[in-house]
Amino acid sequence: MRQVLNTLFVMTQGSYLHLERETLKLEIDKQTKLRVPMHHIGGIVLFGNVMVSPFALHRCAEDGRSVVMLSEQGRFRARLEGPQSGNVLLRRAQHQLLDDEKRSVELMRIVVAGKLQNSRAVLLRGAREASSPEYAARLRLAADNLAGSIRALPQAIDADVLRGIEGQAAREYFDSFNALLRHNQDAFAMKGRNRRPPRDRINALLSFLYALLANECVSAVESVGLDPQVGYLHTLRPGRPGLALDLMEEFRPLLADRLALTLINRQQIKPDDFEVRPGGSVQMSEDARRTLLTAWQQRKQDEVKHEQLGQSVPIALMPMVQARLLARFIRGESAEYTPYMPR
Repeated sequence: MRQVLNTLFVMTQGSYLHLERETLKLEIDKQTKLRVPMHHIGGIVLFGNVMVSPFALHRCAEDGRSVVMLSEQGRFRARLEGPQSGNVLLRRAQHQLLDDEKRSVELMRIVVAGKLQNSRAVLLRGAREASSPEYAARLRLAADNLAGSIRALPQAIDADVLRGIEGQAAREYFDSFNALLRHNQDAFAMKGRNRRPPRDRINALLSFLYALLANECVSAVESVGLDPQVGYLHTLRPGRPGLALDLMEEFRPLLADRLALTLINRQQIKPDDFEVRPGGSVQMSEDARRTLLTAWQQRKQDEVKHEQLGQSVPIALMPMVQARLLARFIRGESAEYTPYMPR
């Protein structure tokens, strides 16, 4: 059995984390609010104005624990890692694959297929649970359109054509997103995907979840020795973890989108949990972020069946499992990469 280590999320502004022997202490206004043994922590995520002692940072780096710094709203700012121990031959193969158009397009096709298949699963599940026959029909139609996009993938031999198919399918998916809502439909209505900054409640919620998921995927690809910056579907861009974003695509619908819908439909997240800022940007309240992070951590403990492994795996480990399968494809040890697509 492998223990699933927890991630410590610190959101309270003005908090201070420091190390006391083998225990990490969280202080607020010089009062100790939390003590956690270091061996219980797999990583730390800090939101906004949170301070960490140098000794705590050094210890995390030495032990291989990542420390991620986000803005108060959840946007990535920085990441602390210890010395790199990745396999240089694997990274060389990763760069060579980028120059191999046939194999890189093959990988892109598989990544897009995984994302669209899992997006389609979300739509079909929503159609079964829809609040009205009209919404059910709308969701089934969108699912059929995504199926058409999946059928078009084998004929796409060009990277730009693949990206075009993915982009059109994503628009189709999000255009039908409102039909997945069963409560507060007007308040959470989506008018297309928008970000940086998000301009409605549902986009603020999704952007926050995507930031958390991206962090998990960066950790996963780094843990197997891959370079998170060198992606295929996501082109090279300074500061963008392209490979982590590639890996993230198959998980977006299943982990982030479904969790957002669950929190809204169960009314655990409500319209008044959001604030419209000057300029029209929307952000979640601190209490709403706490609710979301609790649900996120609980969801990560759930186990799902992994068909290739033939066993159940905690969701917390799924990005790492898929990163290892991706590394095998990049090294040439397997003929293809298979994204996670639950049956």
